[in-house]
Amino acid sequence: MDQAETVRTPASWVVVGLDNGGTCNNATVLDATGRYLVDHLVENPSLVTDGPEPAIEQLAEAFHNILELTSTPLTLVRAVGLDTPGPASAAGVISSKGATNFSMVSWHGFDIRSALEARIGLPVFYLNDANAAALYAHHRLFGAEAMTKSSVAAIVGTGLGGGVVVNGSVVSGAAGMAGELGHVQIPLHGVLEVGQPIPECNCGFQGDVESIASLTGIKKNLLPYWLTRFPDHPLAAEPLPQAAKKLRGLAEQDDPLALAVFEQQAKAIGKMFTIAANFTDPDAYLLGGGVVEAAPKFRQWFLDTVRENTQLRDEQRAAATFALVADLDMAGARGAAVAALETVQPA
Repeated sequence: MDQAETVRTPASWVVVGLDNGGTCNNATVLDATGRYLVDHLVENPSLVTDGPEPAIEQLAEAFHNILELTSTPLTLVRAVGLDTPGPASAAGVISSKGATNFSMVSWHGFDIRSALEARIGLPVFYLNDANAAALYAHHRLFGAEAMTKSSVAAIVGTGLGGGVVVNGSVVSGAAGMAGELGHVQIPLHGVLEVGQPIPECNCGFQGDVESIASLTGIKKNLLPYWLTRFPDHPLAAEPLPQAAKKLRGLAEQDDPLALAVFEQQAKAIGKMFTIAANFTDPDAYLLGGGVVEAAPKFRQWFLDTVRENTQLRDEQRAAATFALVADLDMAGARGAAVAALETVQPA
């Protein structure tokens, strides 16, 4: 496990946050006063492609190692927050059809929350990874006021995840599938060019946000179209998967094709935030994902383009904040820890 550069000892009882990913787990500790006991990524291999049993052992190892690293006695741990990529139920049961990180048949319908709870002997609370990142971003932005504020977050990656937070808590929904912002279908007027094919999502929808604002959307829909508009572009000689991964670097250099693609992504997110405004009227609209890791000039341009394409009433515009998700690589584990802390915090 990687060593954190700064280690603090707990002042009181704690909760642990575990972020389970396709290659690594990330762990953190949050004490009852709201202090994170590590300031950087603390990772170990997740082994999810080896199946449930090795993966659960790796999560247990991440749990025990973070306690050792922070000099936290096991007796001080009240609960664990766990996040994984979806789709999964609100109770932490992986979809019966599997998921991107859980494609082996042994994962289909697997109750990862209960399995970890049985392994470590402590209460485990579950969120999907985008919800966890959204929750952390909300609390990081609002601080002491977090429990009186609301936010909507879009996390752009291979797909598009998200989260809706109201009064400091994630809205999970009856089946645990609230906040699936990537599959909100949006009006495409003003987003697509004349004659541009309607984008298709891997979920089967046409014209949802993820079909445009995601790496998959770039590969499947946007880049093939824009290469017809820029036939002499150097990316035309590249296989689509490699070309798509190079696009952000080109956008940082003001490449016209790349900027056209990301402008469509920003417009699509703005359309989705417009829909959210009419449902939840949040205090903040939060944006995370690869764009947050980009050069400052580009990420500010992207956020500004999202804001410009979010149609708000004057009263809403005066009250709302647009911001980037902070500490993105640690946001999942930290959000999972916040969810656990909220659950066990005395009233």
